[in-house]
Amino acid sequence: MALSLLRKNMIARHVKRQLYHKRNAGYVVLIPEIGEDSDKNILLSESGLPEFNDITIEKCIAAISKESLEYENGIKQIEANSPNCKNAFTDVFQPMEHLDSQLEFNWGMAKTLYLGNSSLMPTKSYLKIHERAYKAKSSKFNSLAIFQAAVNEKDKLKKISDEEQRLLDKHILEGKLNGLSVQGMKKDRLNNILIELQKERHIYSEKVKVATNKFSYTFDNSEVVRDFPDSLLKAMALPSADIHTGPWKTTLQPHIYEPFMQYCSSRQLRWNAWQAYIGRCSGYNEKELETSTHLEQIRKLRQNQAQILGYDSYVDMSMETKMARTAENVNRVIHTLLQSARPMQERELEDLKNFAKDRGFDDELDYCDIPYWQRKQKWSLYGFDENKVKEYFPLPKVINSLFNLCTTLFKIQIVEHSGVHTWHKDVKFYDIFDDSSNKPIAGFYLDPYAREDEKIRIYEDAGWHVTILNRSTIASSNPLSALIFNFDPPVESKPALLSFSDVRVLFQKFGHSLRHLLTKANYSEVAGLSNVEWDAAEVCGQVMTHWLYEPATVQALSGHYATDEPLPDAIIHNLQNLRSHMSGYNLCKELYLSKLDLELHSGRKFWRDVVRDLWPKYHVLPFNKYDSHPLTFTKIISEEWGAAYYSRIWSQMIAADIYSAFEEARQGKQDILEVGKRYRDTFLALGGSCHPSEVFRRFRGRDPSPNALLNNLGLSGKPMED
Repeated sequence: MALSLLRKNMIARHVKRQLYHKRNAGYVVLIPEIGEDSDKNILLSESGLPEFNDITIEKCIAAISKESLEYENGIKQIEANSPNCKNAFTDVFQPMEHLDSQLEFNWGMAKTLYLGNSSLMPTKSYLKIHERAYKAKSSKFNSLAIFQAAVNEKDKLKKISDEEQRLLDKHILEGKLNGLSVQGMKKDRLNNILIELQKERHIYSEKVKVATNKFSYTFDNSEVVRDFPDSLLKAMALPSADIHTGPWKTTLQPHIYEPFMQYCSSRQLRWNAWQAYIGRCSGYNEKELETSTHLEQIRKLRQNQAQILGYDSYVDMSMETKMARTAENVNRVIHTLLQSARPMQERELEDLKNFAKDRGFDDELDYCDIPYWQRKQKWSLYGFDENKVKEYFPLPKVINSLFNLCTTLFKIQIVEHSGVHTWHKDVKFYDIFDDSSNKPIAGFYLDPYAREDEKIRIYEDAGWHVTILNRSTIASSNPLSALIFNFDPPVESKPALLSFSDVRVLFQKFGHSLRHLLTKANYSEVAGLSNVEWDAAEVCGQVMTHWLYEPATVQALSGHYATDEPLPDAIIHNLQNLRSHMSGYNLCKELYLSKLDLELHSGRKFWRDVVRDLWPKYHVLPFNKYDSHPLTFTKIISEEWGAAYYSRIWSQMIAADIYSAFEEARQGKQDILEVGKRYRDTFLALGGSCHPSEVFRRFRGRDPSPNALLNNLGLSGKPMED
């Protein structure tokens, strides 16, 4: 599927997933074709910003219904005029800019309200809104007339800008991957494959969900939980139990399983949970929950889909929307990183084994033991306590320092704008000013605090960046977005205090948002985060987090909430040590999963044979014959990351290389402010209007290298021999 549609599918999958993580409060409202007050946008205030304090489900539905219908009618009008099209930019793309602007604006408001106050916008209601808007937006990428207009414009071979070229390429690729260039029996076969794929992915996902929910174990031994943080005790305590006296229940839900494996002192309980986790959907216990047949069928269908569209494999099709461009380039990076990470993993596990043995652990170190002893070793070596560190990161000081850093690097001013309508009293709105303008160039909402009865909270999603409006010179719109977090709110006389992990999330999401807010592209379809290749989409957020390992930055943003005393130098120094602790082991796990994904989507070998071939190349400890992890690897099988899981490593590599330019400047080779300007003029300004490989070359003057990532992880020693 094409890039923008893949992103919309990710959103669809993501909001549907909320049904299983939060109560489904509220009611379902069916969407009418035409809403009330159809002559105006009823979600806007007089300032032109959303009327968040007066938005209702009914108003959202009415606005989305109106805009969706107008969007579809507008696309039909463009299609009707396409035979007379002389210039695709003036006759097709510019009219679509006006259509896109209004629909995205209303859709973005609904998404923001859903994530910021789900009591006002329940999941089921938002799903209806999302599905209606998505159906409308999809119409242009399934339009043969618009696809042909883009092809014809490109065939003219006239000189156009990089941005215009990217716009044409996007619509051509979208059309190709949606099957617009396929006709006759092939078209029918493709449609049948896509229908079958959707069914198989749904069955796979549901079985994984049921299998995950099947396992639980209740215990009341207080010795087992003596080191558990209160947040974990609260999550595990039975409904009527005191969190400190139990009983407690462990499950395979990520927000319980992962910290449980880190803190549980009972090896037997850890082993039981781990065995249940790796054996899900294998059919060893419950045949009706096995997913092997569905996994193989999904692989086969994806391969057939790719071949109908003219690709040798699903991986080759996926690479059309990736910065890496080819599987060979990805495999080359994986191999280079593995050369350093694999031997380091051997040393790390030997050290961990000795550490555990010195503390009375007499068993052979197994995978169920590593998280527990890894945490213990980290504490022993670095004395790092998140609860103590939190006292040095009051949110107001962190926010102020983050804004000051961006002001210095990118020559912008971030100014709070009072009197703006919001969905909660804690939400603030900020304008962004350029040094060269006295008018705002962008704006964003900041909603920092958790609200248990109002905001959605998912374990792996600590924060959200919601695009409300893209920049468009044609539609005269400036970027607008929302940053929504679940940080602990202020308590009595204490301000909101952040863990270092919270600070990292804040920096990452804000860095991500800057690509949207500071774009200078003219067309919304390629502005900011739009049209950025998957494996480069998270780069700017990752770049921002690197500043947290620069001592001067940490000193500036830290200060004890009561005394303003800075974070001790020893802890600041240990932040880098914490990042590189067992980095070889952790990196090898990610490299293995990335390679597994590529192998499953490029060949026909049975999945278990693929695992057995790859495992010893990436892991020191032997493979457990009951380990069936591909049967629950939902990210690549039932979600949208098939043949794209490597994107996590790739974006980290690119971000580390980008940040190394700032490090070089700090060492005196050039002015750090010049590097900041170059970064803003490339990665932040160009967004999706230029291929990220070219953007990188303009910033760095060369192609990417994995060396900076290896240096950051402490893995830059001599690699192993082939």
